[in-house]
Amino acid sequence: MARVYTGIDIGSSHIKIVVATPAENPEFPMRILGTGTTPSKGVRSGYVVDVKEATKNLREALTRARSAAKVPIRSARLALGGISLEDIRSTGEITLTPSGGIVTEREMERATSESEKRAGSKLINRTVLHTIPLEYRVDGQKVFGRPEGLQGTKLAVDVLFITILAKHRDDAEEIVEAAGVEVESAMAAPLAASFVTLNKAQRTAGVILANIGAETLSTIVFDNDMPFSVKVFPTGSSDVTNAIALAFKIPLAEAEQMKRGAVTGSSIPPQKMNTVIAACLKQMFTKINVHLKSIGRQGLLPAGIVLTGGGSGYALITEVAKNTLKLPAQIAQIGFLPRSSGLDATWAVAYGLCRLSYMEDMEEGQSFGEIIRRTWDSVWNTARSLLP
Repeated sequence: MARVYTGIDIGSSHIKIVVATPAENPEFPMRILGTGTTPSKGVRSGYVVDVKEATKNLREALTRARSAAKVPIRSARLALGGISLEDIRSTGEITLTPSGGIVTEREMERATSESEKRAGSKLINRTVLHTIPLEYRVDGQKVFGRPEGLQGTKLAVDVLFITILAKHRDDAEEIVEAAGVEVESAMAAPLAASFVTLNKAQRTAGVILANIGAETLSTIVFDNDMPFSVKVFPTGSSDVTNAIALAFKIPLAEAEQMKRGAVTGSSIPPQKMNTVIAACLKQMFTKINVHLKSIGRQGLLPAGIVLTGGGSGYALITEVAKNTLKLPAQIAQIGFLPRSSGLDATWAVAYGLCRLSYMEDMEEGQSFGEIIRRTWDSVWNTARSLLP
């Protein structure tokens, strides 16, 4: 029987599960067997607040996914997100004397370990999800590619650590295990989504992927085909609902329906509704703009912003993004799947996990950071040893 891959995305609004298997079509290397989704009660801003309630809803989503896929689900890869997800940068430097002045795999590992030590107090109460070497230098000179085999006296490496509060990771894994599924490994949700929504040209030129959820706005910036920044903001599409309710003095349930365009014959003029929605979206993109300025990328991402998530479906969202960020803007589409799959970009995280698991099986033994540095188009692999 062909290998089955399962990805679990526990969002603030919904739990989404994708079950997939390898296909023989090289253009579409995976086939969707089934999906399952339920409202994510017991989850707030991307992290578990009620283990019992969250477990109950996850079990329901798993039941639906099993029924649709007609296969058992015994293990899965888990996406981790929420407001405690953040990146930490650190530089490690070592002397090369122990290896006779030659850069070896061992010395590269030593330099990476040194960078984690230097991160020090920033890692207290946090767990490292991904360790990504961004740049190596030998005697102060930048190395293009891997430095292994080069000669010098000092080796330095700049490392991007993608981290999350250990408590939030533990709680998320607890509800998956309680639902009867083994957690194969965990990965940052924005990174998972990027595997199936961004192409090499975008990542190389410079791009930001923004996932607008119910209560969080998750972003990941790429530059020169490498992850450059991960940032999660405590805002989302529920803020749009609240703004509509306040502006027009209507119940939240009605405001939610109006936001989705599900109310006909309303006395509220569409122009006024769009004005309220646009104001909320502008606030979100302003937060992103401030962040881009802080990392030196404001107005400097030629591939612009790619929007995904349940809150990316507003008709005017790309226009607001363009005007606020002064960047190109577009709605994400899932790659590596035929249109008949029925999955839109709101499933990007869960499907990205499946896609990554598949590539991990195809290319064993490579570290996550090494694979990112080498190529994203041919191999997407994660070394479990880098995931605590």
